[in-house]
Amino acid sequence: MAPADINILFYNSLRIRMFEERIIELYPSDKIQSPVHLSIGQEAVAVGICRPLKITDWVFCTYRSHAYYLAKGGDMRTMMAELYGKATGCCHGKAGSMHLASPEVGLMGSSAVVASTIPHAVGAALAAKILNKDQIIVAVFGDGAIDEGVYHESLNFASLHSLPVIFVCENNGWASYSHFKTRQSYNICDHALAYRVPATHIAEGYDFNKVCDIFSEIVTQVRQKRSPAFVEITTFRYMEHVGTGNDYANNIRDHAELTKWQSKDPLINDKTRIAACRAKIGREIDEAVAFAEKSPWPGRDQLLSDVI
Repeated sequence: MAPADINILFYNSLRIRMFEERIIELYPSDKIQSPVHLSIGQEAVAVGICRPLKITDWVFCTYRSHAYYLAKGGDMRTMMAELYGKATGCCHGKAGSMHLASPEVGLMGSSAVVASTIPHAVGAALAAKILNKDQIIVAVFGDGAIDEGVYHESLNFASLHSLPVIFVCENNGWASYSHFKTRQSYNICDHALAYRVPATHIAEGYDFNKVCDIFSEIVTQVRQKRSPAFVEITTFRYMEHVGTGNDYANNIRDHAELTKWQSKDPLINDKTRIAACRAKIGREIDEAVAFAEKSPWPGRDQLLSDVI
């Protein structure tokens, strides 16, 4: 990959991290009117996945979706306004952090209900096939979603009908506070193969370059063959499951694992690139915060709009 591309991937990853670090700073003020599931530590996955996609390719993801919203091209100002619950938010202040959407750039929706967007992605892929669209659909989910029945139904349906959908499992090893070893007796990729869906495992989820290179090849294959694929990416969330703290003090997770992952993290260790990007990103985040602060609250006339 050319140095220019690597710089873009790095910049986009750092942009996500700095945005979420600002959320941590703001959260005690109670100005952010939503629970937050932070992606700090997992940014390279979202950036590496979204980079090879066209704007017309759709992504459906989980409640941990800040990174995907930004990586797919969603507007940072309207995202911050959404977190504030303001009328200028990307979903007019009604979605909050867990239900972000930006259809204009192909971020079709996220949900607080585990695994619920996977069948939506499969349905969109079926529509793309029926309408003969040159479109790929990506379903992003955590390893906890694999415990749900709808996940299995979705893989089976996509394989049976040869749909252009890529299933992406962000495997950070935890479903809330339950480790995968206490939940799953099988290998995730092997299980996908049982549905005759080609499966790839990327162990270096901190390496946006590698994630992007491998995922680009998979995107090309799915676009040509018009059939599903499965990708498991090992990653690591630095923060607690939900909120702005961590879960090391209560001994739920081993701090040594965090240290090991951070030792490989370019957003910590590549000091030269960080220094080159930080000021510009900081100014953009400042503008987003100012926009959210000045934006109006939804009025009574908007109370029932967009409600089905």
